[in-house]
Amino acid sequence: MGTKERRRLELEETRSKILHAARDLFIEHGYEEVTMRAIARVIDYTPTAIYHHFENKQALVSELCIADFDQLARHFLKAASIADPVERIRSIGDAYLEFAVAYPNHYRFMFMTKFPMEDVVTHKAVHDDPERDAYALLRRACEEAIQQNRLRPEIENPDELAQILWGALHGLISIHLLKADKGYLHLTDLKTTADRTIDILIRGMLRDNGK
Repeated sequence: MGTKERRRLELEETRSKILHAARDLFIEHGYEEVTMRAIARVIDYTPTAIYHHFENKQALVSELCIADFDQLARHFLKAASIADPVERIRSIGDAYLEFAVAYPNHYRFMFMTKFPMEDVVTHKAVHDDPERDAYALLRRACEEAIQQNRLRPEIENPDELAQILWGALHGLISIHLLKADKGYLHLTDLKTTADRTIDILIRGMLRDNGK
């Protein structure tokens, strides 16, 4: 390995350390409370070293969001290729759950951490692109199912349906991520309960019992 290649790998490793530390801090303390100096302290770097890689906190968060949403998008590759929109919705739900279970900290950062939108545009690079935006992919499937008259007649708005489906699954996942260590709750198996939730939602939205 040459000097240039070794240097490139070292830079990538450093950026990865910074991003991982920043994600954990944002989840624990919130965006407003985390400083570049705090991130540097966690990984035993100087603030100057952090600024060598990221101009400011906004640039750091933007890259973190792009990386995490790209990783989420890779989980949806199989679902995106399914022709039947109803089966695609089911597969999207499965992929969303798999991602949350496999990458709980990524999930907390992406969907359970608040950022001031005037400061950080978290979806700018992926918004409205069904190949990279999970919501756009789900909305398109809902829209196609409505257009094909597969759903109950009162279901006319693809955004409303997408938000009902997303909200139900996100709520279930959030309960498990936030309350799993609370002894007073007897949480059921997440995968089993999520599968049942998806099945109930799909059965409930289909026209004429799915015919």
